[in-house]
Amino acid sequence: MPKILRIHNRLIVGGPTLNVLYLTKYLAPDFETLLVVGEKEVHEKDASFLAEQMGIKTILIPGMGRSIHPYRDYKAYRHLKKLIHEFQPDIVHTHAAKPGAVGRMAASSLAVPVIVHTYHGHVFHSYFGKIKTQFVINTERFLARRSDAIVAISEQQKKELAGDFKIANESKFRVIPLGFELNKFQEGQEQKRRKFRDECSLGHDEIAIGIIGRLVPVKNHDLFLQAIKHAATHSSKKIRAFIIGDGETKKKLEERAKQLGISFMNGRDKNALLTFTSWRTDIDVINAGLDIINLTSLNEGTPVSLIEAQAANKPVVSTKVGGIRDIVVEGETALLSDTDDVHAFKENLLRLVEDNELRKCLGKKGSDHVRQKFSVERLARDMAALYRELLAKKNQEK
Repeated sequence: MPKILRIHNRLIVGGPTLNVLYLTKYLAPDFETLLVVGEKEVHEKDASFLAEQMGIKTILIPGMGRSIHPYRDYKAYRHLKKLIHEFQPDIVHTHAAKPGAVGRMAASSLAVPVIVHTYHGHVFHSYFGKIKTQFVINTERFLARRSDAIVAISEQQKKELAGDFKIANESKFRVIPLGFELNKFQEGQEQKRRKFRDECSLGHDEIAIGIIGRLVPVKNHDLFLQAIKHAATHSSKKIRAFIIGDGETKKKLEERAKQLGISFMNGRDKNALLTFTSWRTDIDVINAGLDIINLTSLNEGTPVSLIEAQAANKPVVSTKVGGIRDIVVEGETALLSDTDDVHAFKENLLRLVEDNELRKCLGKKGSDHVRQKFSVERLARDMAALYRELLAKKNQEK
């Protein structure tokens, strides 16, 4: 049985965490996996309970967080080398930037047979200044030469990594979309919808609009606030907006809401236009209760919130960045606009608010679309095939 050392930066709510947990769970018993993780940051929502629910034990490396810190990173590197020496993996598979750097260097130094890295997103634009961004790109090119394969989670992401940023030759990339357990988004929808809408005092004639994810600059929530204000001002319908998540930009968003004249509450208030719910784990309940789901990011890999939205048959209004065009069908499950076209985004949202039939039309096609592309069974098959291909190649080279 091949042994995999899987390395991820932290167990927080989001797609990358689900990806590493699902791979660990669904590749067994054909592959034995040891999952190593780092520390979450203070404002991030812990998701270690998901590992416990799946019966997955993890090993924590304290210094291997998200932020760069030379001393802690070196300690994490030494810790990983010790783990590799003891576990003797056939494959080291790293996920996200920090584990990708520390893990691949440790694996390369000990001549692990197969080294794989997955990009869940990238930080090559909309994160840092020009000098730091170029340093990161050069580092990733260096690490790519020590990788046997690089996994992109969408065709668009592969195009950016191989073509735009020239991280590695296109032949080194494999496109393996994320996979999820999606059944819960179809089960008991009516009951879940009533639960959420009763909790939030939503009337049957109120249209609930939500955005789900970390409150950080790259998620560009200011665009969401502008669009909500526009819809509330110009629509004949009653609307309510929900920001589901938490993070470093929350206070700024509250101030921005005040500037725009958007009434808000942190919790439940039927008189407030906007509600900050903080983190929630019952996303299937939330999606059932919402009518439209938004995403406003400046940079994305494969946003889980849009996959889950479509699984729940909810229409999407989003910016078209990263892998978004690979996970929605423009004009059929979603309305898209460029990140710098504020007017188009606002008008797309207003159009969906006003047009009941369009909302139903875009929503009803979503579930079939994502079930075909993003099932967890398909994810496990694709990754197992890649591992076997790389291991067979190494055996031939001996």
